[in-house]
Amino acid sequence: MRLPFFSYLCIMAKKEKYYVVWQGREPGIYDNWHDCEKQVKGVAAQFKSFESREEAEAAFKQPYSSVVATASRTGQTSRTGVLFVDENGMTAIKPGTANPPVLDALAVDAACSGNPGVMEYQGVYVASRKQVFHYRAEKGTNNIGEFLALVHGLSYLKKHNLNQILYSDSVNAIGWVRQKQCKSKLPLTPDTAELWDFIHRAENWLRTNSYTTEIRKWDTDHWGEIPADFGRK
Repeated sequence: MRLPFFSYLCIMAKKEKYYVVWQGREPGIYDNWHDCEKQVKGVAAQFKSFESREEAEAAFKQPYSSVVATASRTGQTSRTGVLFVDENGMTAIKPGTANPPVLDALAVDAACSGNPGVMEYQGVYVASRKQVFHYRAEKGTNNIGEFLALVHGLSYLKKHNLNQILYSDSVNAIGWVRQKQCKSKLPLTPDTAELWDFIHRAENWLRTNSYTTEIRKWDTDHWGEIPADFGRK
């Protein structure tokens, strides 16, 4: 029996996809979104959809970053995403977001209570949200914290011989690092003397060290808050 054209379209619209989960609760290949979602929702995850099982099986044998890079070069579109979870619930990078962040990376961010005020910064691994360093000063600014966090991140990665991307959401701080100078107007006073000594040591590190670390701007608009965010907005 020949199906009506509308029914044929409905059947075509329900074409199955296959989902590869490289990182999630249980990595593997899933033949429907419902099962895939269980593995990636609420945890740091890497996943992508494919039109056939053969494509999915071939992709699963490769690193996630290589598969996504190839898809981007060839103009392929599919359900692709990275998910993060924080204390307040899940922050999701929308499926289909172009060029998702690299999970095997370090992210830094700063926070300041007042301007100037109590300042702190931290560095965390993107995938696990594990804190790897933290610093606090009784008087500083957010821009100073962002600058010092980046220098600390560069120093940390070089010291441990880690070839990872370093993310920051501060264009200003990235610019200061490239100029090897903290251009803050915070006055040098007894309250800020220790912080300024730390700043000068950071500037000296930039002038006397070379590094191969790639610093990238965190795309907050598409990816949500940077994993190192203190959650005080």
